[in-house]
Amino acid sequence: MKTKVLVTGGAGFLGSHLCESLLNNNYDVLCIDNYSTGAKDNIAELLTNPFFEATRHEVTMPFYTEVDQIYNLACPASPIHYQKDPSQTTKTCVHGAINMLGLAKRTNARILQASTSEVYGDPEVHPQTEDYWGRVNPIGIRSCYDEGKRCAETLFFDYHRQYNLEIKVARIFNTYGPKMNPFDGRVVSNFIVQALTGEDITIYGKGEQTRSFCYVDDLIEGITKLMNSSSDINGPINLGNNSEFTMIELAEKVLNLTNSKSKLIFKPLPLDDPRQRQPDLTKAKKELDWQPSVSLDDGLKETINYFKKIVG
Repeated sequence: MKTKVLVTGGAGFLGSHLCESLLNNNYDVLCIDNYSTGAKDNIAELLTNPFFEATRHEVTMPFYTEVDQIYNLACPASPIHYQKDPSQTTKTCVHGAINMLGLAKRTNARILQASTSEVYGDPEVHPQTEDYWGRVNPIGIRSCYDEGKRCAETLFFDYHRQYNLEIKVARIFNTYGPKMNPFDGRVVSNFIVQALTGEDITIYGKGEQTRSFCYVDDLIEGITKLMNSSSDINGPINLGNNSEFTMIELAEKVLNLTNSKSKLIFKPLPLDDPRQRQPDLTKAKKELDWQPSVSLDDGLKETINYFKKIVG
């Protein structure tokens, strides 16, 4: 009998890739999404699979089903989207976690929380290790997401300690690849779309702030390995790529790979924008035998080819 898996936010960028991977590995998959940032197009090809079903549902409301595993991915993940309705973002993080933890408790399911590198805020420790508590502004414009995800982690570990629930917490660093929303405001999609359409490439600040970019296939392998790891491995575990690039370096790579004539323009740095971001992957390598394998150049080529079909 197939393992039944619930994926919240299953029509989103990461969720749709996860659903496809699970189906390819012989799981029975139920996707729920309110389609606020997810897209039906992302899962359209999966609907013909008899072991896949999709339901429109708001994760802040209770959901009743019978499942063996739950991946809780539901939440807007780009600043443009999570700042559009910040109170709802916090509700999605917190109420969504409570509802899914309640479902896991009732069904005795193993549950994974898709947390984020944003829990580290603008870090004073570099690279970021899982035992670093972070430096987050609790009242800033990004707090709805940062603090919402931090509270979700708190809930997960409280349910684990209080009810002996099997939990997994993944701290996901910047991920990119096909099926990204071209207008979600994330730096990779911004640069590629601007390069393909000949617009100026917008860099905030001096472009010296750094990020570490993980290709989506690597990330999906990481979270599924975490879900199916030993029950004594709860996390949090960093999942991402530890190759670090400045925004100017990323822009130059995109310009070269697209043969674009776009110019770089500079605008003021947004409030609370982290200056550097790089995961320490020691724990992931040791406990999951996982590390990313796709280089930024190779991942960007795949992502650019996807965007060419949409905006090229």
